[in-house]
Amino acid sequence: MSELCTSRAVTAPAATVLENREVARGTFLLRVAAPEIARRILPGQFVMVRGPGEGADDPLLGRPFALYEVNRDASGEPTSLDVVYLVIGRGTAALSRRRPGDRVDVWGPLGNGFGPSSGPGPAVFVAGGIGQTPFLALGREWLGRATYGDQPREVGPPVSSATLLYGVRSADFLAGVEDFERAGIGVEIATDDGSAGRPGFVTGLLEERLRSGERPAKLVACGPPPMLAAVARLAGAHGVPCDVSLENHMACGFGACFSCVTPILQDDGRPDLRRVCVEGPVFPADRVDWSRPSH
Repeated sequence: MSELCTSRAVTAPAATVLENREVARGTFLLRVAAPEIARRILPGQFVMVRGPGEGADDPLLGRPFALYEVNRDASGEPTSLDVVYLVIGRGTAALSRRRPGDRVDVWGPLGNGFGPSSGPGPAVFVAGGIGQTPFLALGREWLGRATYGDQPREVGPPVSSATLLYGVRSADFLAGVEDFERAGIGVEIATDDGSAGRPGFVTGLLEERLRSGERPAKLVACGPPPMLAAVARLAGAHGVPCDVSLENHMACGFGACFSCVTPILQDDGRPDLRRVCVEGPVFPADRVDWSRPSH
């Protein structure tokens, strides 16, 4: 377990649910009152959430969710945080049934957040599925419109613009587009079935931009591994710096179980398994060994 996670993570047992509403097909925004975590968390970090189901140990394990946004009171003090999640199994199904006033266990912030912006040029975020969730806070910070965390850190100069390239199966899975637009982040959409935006994969939107000569100051991606591998190849071919936020399955969230390891290339070119929950979830795209499966 890293020094960051050991010294900075806190637990909010029985945190109060303030909102838990469906924002797209099978997709929910959960707001929980966890002021100490909200005060510390950075874009790119995540929290583990465990919402009690039918019994005391159902589900036994929490689920990892990236920070979507921090909410503040009139004085600017962080009071709660938002995560956005897709219902895909028993744990998230149980969580979707929580109502305002219910309690959930939350622990974090966990993992390492995004690095500096590499501004002042444009930033481009590439998201597939539920992968848009880390980019609202990141975009606001890189545009110079919000700050996060309670410790000084290097965030880089503000970027000149931020654009989200957002790919989903169909239009009814699009979540939070208006939030990004209100934050000053442009949104371009691709759908597998052509029901919104450009038909096809979101990597097609990125490829068109790069082939036209656009060179973002920083490219950041989050989504399914095949999409991330494609983004990494495009970034490498066009000489664009790129980070990826991995979505490996996690059981504990703090490095004890080794269920989320992924092969990361070392300086000598050899892969070494690294825990995404502790040493990630953000890695340079050219350091991930895309030829080997992650867990």
